[in-house]
Order: sequence, then structure tokens, then C-alpha cells
Amino acid sequence: MSEPAVTTSGDGGFCRLRLDISYDGTDFAGWATQVGQRTVCGVLQDTLATVLRGPVRLTVAGRTDAGVHATGQVAHADVAESALDTRSIGGDPSRLVGRLAKMLPDDVRVRRIERVSSDFDARFSALRRHYEYRLTDAVWGAEPIAARTTASWRRPLDVGAMNAAARTLLGLNDFAAFCRRREGATTIRDLQRFEWTVDADGVFVGHVSADAFCWSMVRSLVGAVASVGDGRREVGWCRELLAEKSRSSRIPVADARGLCLVGVDYPAAGQLAARNEVTRDVRSGGCCG
Repeated sequence: MSEPAVTTSGDGGFCRLRLDISYDGTDFAGWATQVGQRTVCGVLQDTLATVLRGPVRLTVAGRTDAGVHATGQVAHADVAESALDTRSIGGDPSRLVGRLAKMLPDDVRVRRIERVSSDFDARFSALRRHYEYRLTDAVWGAEPIAARTTASWRRPLDVGAMNAAARTLLGLNDFAAFCRRREGATTIRDLQRFEWTVDADGVFVGHVSADAFCWSMVRSLVGAVASVGDGRREVGWCRELLAEKSRSSRIPVADARGLCLVGVDYPAAGQLAARNEVTRDVRSGGCCG
């Protein structure tokens, strides 16, 4: 259910919007804006600025890397009420969805827009993020129709061994060995789900959920357990990596194309402010996919 509009400026002229977003990350240099690069945030902010006739700044749940996809990305923005009070929008931000569909490129879509409380923060209010990773060990590689979203592994994989290795990593741990460190950011994360299934086409699908992920963490987790799945490492090796205090060169980083952000969980409206405070206290350095 949508939250009622809550002003976010002293003059009562602004409201906060939540945007649910999907994109094919193949041709983007990641989410975050970069000078001279095509990014998801850059394309969305420029298009929104054109529609709303003023600058728009998006705050996102997970800053995905170059080549990473999303079907469940979430962002928020504070916009002027006057920008929504036009004939085509009529104060109803959901009408922006259709207008954006006509203007955005085919590889990014805003699926829903709604008013939310000013306590809602796409990044700090999040309870957990959910990712999926698609990986094939077929000798011919990924099927062409799925090649943009499915990575290849050049050795045969054992899903049982991968699941056994994944289970050793669950819980609250320091994942420094699996992360590219950001200055001032913690690498302690609560890995709540990490398991593998095999779909009807024989593609291995990794399901990964945590309170947040540090830079390159998911792709490193995949590379580590795949190294167990192909027989080059023992199951216990993954657990041993948790004792390392910096990025391990022994962990292969899986291809970005296989990774997709599929969802973000948030608490009930009355718990948003409390969640924001907890997250800011625990992790001031930021997170990303």
C-alpha cells in the first residue's frame, strides 16, 4: 500500500517518490553516474529531469556494477509538488510510468512510481537485498537468447558440492576476502540465504540474500563456490577464507552478466525511521551490489 505524501522541505513544496526499476546492465557502466559514461542513474535522472522540468537526484538501494542487471531495483527521489501538478500528471506520480516508457531506452524501465513517507530511504531503510546468479557449464556456453544474462563456467559443476560450500558462508561474518574494499566501509555482512538450484534448461541458479553486499561480494561468492563445484577446491576452503582480512586473490570473480538484483525488502511504514538509524550506525561507508 502506498504511503500518504509527507513533505520533505520546510515550505511543504516537495514530496518523496519511490521508483521500482528494472534494466539490462549489459550496455551500462553500472548504476552510479560517471563522467563520459552511460549509466543507469544518469539515463534515469536525465529523463526524469526532462519530464519534470527540473533536476532530479536518485538514491538507490544497491549500486550495481557494470554489466549487472536488475528486475527489482528500488530508488527514491524528492521532487517538487508543482512538477507533478500538471495536466498530464494531475498530481498522480503513477502517470509518470507511461510517460517514461515513451522516453527511456529499451534497456531500462521504471515499473512503478508512488508517493512514500519522507522516512522511506531506498538505501538505509532496506532490510535485505536479493540477487540471482545464472551460470551454465555447457561446453558450448550460454544459449544465445540468454547470453546477456547467463555466465559460462568452463568446467563441469556439481550442484551438491556448491550448496555444501555455500552453507559454510551463511550468517554474520566478515567478508573482507570476498570484497573490493571501500575506504571507511565495513565488510561485515549478514548472509541470510545462499543456495543453488538447476532450472529446466540445466542452468545453475544461485539465490543470494543479505542485509547488504559490499563491492563485488556476490560475484566473488559465486566464483568461490563454483571453484568447489568444479572439484578444484574442498568444501571447507570457502569457510577458511572468512579468516582473511583483505581481498583474496585466490577467489575468481564471476562474470557480471550472470548477476541480477531481483528484490529489496523494507519494513512496515512505522519502522522506517528506526531502521534508518540502525543502518547508518552499523554501516556508514555504503553498500553496493
